[in-house]
Amino acid sequence: MRCPFCEDSENKVLDSRESHEGAVIRRRRECLACKRRFTTYERVEELNPLIVKKDGRREAFDRDKMLSGLKKACEKRPVSVDQLEDIVTAIERRLQEMGEKEVPSRVLGEEVMQRLAALDEVAYVRFASVYRSFRDIAEFMSELKDLIDDRSQARAAKKAGKGPA
Repeated sequence: MRCPFCEDSENKVLDSRESHEGAVIRRRRECLACKRRFTTYERVEELNPLIVKKDGRREAFDRDKMLSGLKKACEKRPVSVDQLEDIVTAIERRLQEMGEKEVPSRVLGEEVMQRLAALDEVAYVRFASVYRSFRDIAEFMSELKDLIDDRSQARAAKKAGKGPA
């Protein structure tokens, strides 16, 4: 592992901890040359399926790309990076469990929207507006109406003592 500051390859591990439900090991390191500290993350490299885009192109699943999109949707919202990383980890794990060589991008998009709706409604609407490529304000308003209806049903069920819908 090269130091990100001086690029020397000699460093020592100061601390190791499990992260993300044991799926990742976080290591605190110190460069022996410049004495600066940095963090590395280690995870098992698993074979993820190819993602089939709407236009038929195929791309490897990119964890960082998904995390970046989630960060944009959650910008200036009370959502932590750890929560977003947990979403990406759960989706990545689900992809691996599916065992498919190729997965349509809509499967990923729907999974992300479902998890965002539960986490932060504003982030969900932001993500949905880009993901679904609404053609006009009517489509956008329809999506908002569905979200409000779902929320109202959940509240009604909770008041009736049935718990979340």
